[in-house]
Amino acid sequence: MATAPLATGVHAQARPLRVVTSFSILADLVAQVGGPVVEVSALVGPDSDAHVFQPAPADVKRVAQADLVVVNGLHFEGWLTRLVKSSGFKGPVLVCSDGLPARKAAPGHSPGHDHGHETADPHAWQDLANARHYVARIRDALVAARPEQAAALRERAAAYTAQIDALDRQIRADFAAIPADRRRVVTSHDAFGHFAAAYGIEFLSAQRWNTDSEPSAADVARLIRQIRAQRATALFVENISDPRLVQRIARETGAVVGGTLYSDALSAPGTAADTYLKLFHHNAQTLLAGLRRSP
Repeated sequence: MATAPLATGVHAQARPLRVVTSFSILADLVAQVGGPVVEVSALVGPDSDAHVFQPAPADVKRVAQADLVVVNGLHFEGWLTRLVKSSGFKGPVLVCSDGLPARKAAPGHSPGHDHGHETADPHAWQDLANARHYVARIRDALVAARPEQAAALRERAAAYTAQIDALDRQIRADFAAIPADRRRVVTSHDAFGHFAAAYGIEFLSAQRWNTDSEPSAADVARLIRQIRAQRATALFVENISDPRLVQRIARETGAVVGGTLYSDALSAPGTAADTYLKLFHHNAQTLLAGLRRSP
């Protein structure tokens, strides 16, 4: 369906603010804060991998017609600068991670590849404290664009932040009940460093922050040796990754695949992780179940 030209004056204030986000998790955060004030779409939709996204002509048009573009930053969307430039978009671009301290991978955190420019782990939304920061920045950007809706936007942001805080307290208590030496899991790519730091979990993976290249045979062999030495028994696949790598590791180590985690994308509407808070709750409960089964 063709999008109508941007309205001006009184009519521009009456219509929802057109917001284009880089991927589905940010689209949900904007929708939660903006409610009826916004009309949100994500360039990279549910169950899709933003690392390898290739914009289509329709995406260029969507960005060109947006009032606000919302992105993660931290080099997560390597294609974004070219897309905005080719669209001719001159409006505001909100970088949600601006102002957060950069989290670098700890030495030996993952045996995977280093992608050069990636000096900071971009998956900051995997810590609920960072989600509060994202929500505050989204709130302020929407208030700047629709000041007459400021009170309603601030109220929605406050209510949503209260939900984030409640979930954060629950998850911290749940993981605290697991002995520290048993909080060790294996995932298909290294997207959970912020989660690990926030909740005291050690994640092992063969693939670093991007999914645009395969881990080498030496990387996988090194990870298998590490799993055996540390007796990690909880393995998880991700909704955006090829499950065959984790399945191979499971066969060679005797570990059990404990379920699916959602790292960089929501699940399809009507399923287990179709909002950010459902995604986070699902991941935490899936990890807890796997850790509780571990000997």
